Amino acid sequence: MTNGTGAEVVVDLDAIAANTAVLRERVGRPLMAVVKADGYGHGLVPAARAALVGGADQLGVAVVSEALALRAAGVTAPVLAWLNGPGADVAAALAADVEVSVNATWGLAEVVAAARATGRTARLHLFVDTGLSREGAPVAEWPALVAAAARAEADGDVVVTGLWSHLAYADAPDHPTIGAQVRVFEEAVAVARAAGLTDFRRHLANSAATVALPGTWYDMVRPGVAVYGLDPLGGDAADHGLRPAMTVRARVALTKRVPARAGVSYGHTYATAAETTLALVPAGYADGVPRAGGNTAPVLAAGKQRTIAGRVCMDQFVLDVGDDPIAAGDEVVLWGPGDAGEPTAQQWADAVGTIHYELVTRIGGRFARRYVGSAGAV
Repeated sequence: MTNGTGAEVVVDLDAIAANTAVLRERVGRPLMAVVKADGYGHGLVPAARAALVGGADQLGVAVVSEALALRAAGVTAPVLAWLNGPGADVAAALAADVEVSVNATWGLAEVVAAARATGRTARLHLFVDTGLSREGAPVAEWPALVAAAARAEADGDVVVTGLWSHLAYADAPDHPTIGAQVRVFEEAVAVARAAGLTDFRRHLANSAATVALPGTWYDMVRPGVAVYGLDPLGGDAADHGLRPAMTVRARVALTKRVPARAGVSYGHTYATAAETTLALVPAGYADGVPRAGGNTAPVLAAGKQRTIAGRVCMDQFVLDVGDDPIAAGDEVVLWGPGDAGEPTAQQWADAVGTIHYELVTRIGGRFARRYVGSAGAV
């Protein structure tokens, strides 16, 4: 602990490897482990290495800079970078043997130009919007995109290695949009084949679909948050054989006895019911601890779970521990796997009205990150 506060994010690399292995065995086909957003807050390079130890066939990132960081660290596995706006450094991606995705003919034109400039044939994925209305080529523009891609492939500028899309409601496995999106995806694949594209992997399944929707697995699955041991359906990760890889903890910086009816933190949104001990924890919203956690979010301190007392501040929050013994330097756990009595990221998400994805990717600031386990180690 080198940040002076004792606040740290501990990442279990063996858990990431084991989760990947569980998912890979479940689907029995190639798996792309998504490591975007600094490995969902777990560390881009260590998480990628751990996922590869666990049997991931490929890695997925959002932007080219993430893919180049993997290459700079010596990661040689196939990598796909998919969120490429105008002017993205496609040439650098191709030079580093990174696969890229496009969802518009202008994007394809940029890839072709980069391929010709570098003399490298681009390995290309084509993204169709099947109903999420986010990234992806609209169905009306899909025929023109695949026709242009087929011409570029015939010219030797690209090889189309993937056709893909993304589900809007995979975390609600019975939702009718799933079947509708699958039908649109099947039609888009048929259009691509009719245009002359044949040698590609179809991939549609994110984490939720990987654990709950076998009919969407196609040629490859693309789990993200499940790789880190979090249940994409919002339940208990252990039900899927997964273990959360992240533990967030800090150390008490100060304790004090205060009388009954003492107001605590800004705005006095919490007041003590009786004479009690307060413990100050040096972590706040500048470090990714949600401000909404005030009076709602649980932590483990002095042997039991307790709710944050009063507002979360920029650098600190307060706990009311009653008459239980606690001292400066004692450990406080915000969230972790849950098997030692500590809250889970899912509990926090439920408490503050968000999803665990947001919590694990935003935690940072002055939290030091420490790795345990051998998978993914240099």
